Amino acid sequence: MAAEKAASRLEDQWRDILSVHARTMCEIDRELHPHGLGASDFEVLDILVSSTSAPGPQVGTDPAPAEQCRVQNIADRIHLSQSALSRLIGRLEKEGLVERSICQEDRRGVWVALTRKGRDLHARVRPLQRAALARMLADA
Repeated sequence: MAAEKAASRLEDQWRDILSVHARTMCEIDRELHPHGLGASDFEVLDILVSSTSAPGPQVGTDPAPAEQCRVQNIADRIHLSQSALSRLIGRLEKEGLVERSICQEDRRGVWVALTRKGRDLHARVRPLQRAALARMLADA
């Protein structure tokens, strides 16, 4: 009986976590949609801004230093399949927010770097995303 109650509490706790996650992602999507981004798009930009990976090649003609990361490192931090992440990065690249380049040290690896446009958009929407997090997680 006690084991069943403990299992039931765990299940309820898990469902609460999933519910908070789903509601928070929807709220972030709603906030960022007018800026052409979704929650997962923002996460990739945010990871690139905060990237502390070793310097890789400067990509494109963007004169500012590139915040960049290997795709595999992004995949380790975001909850998307490899194919979904690849499509997302492709869409961000098409919109001029990121650029991809082949890793010279490991030809199988791919670097993703923010462009100035991506950096500027991230700076504009970051307060919206953080405010949505604060609202949604205040009572969680």
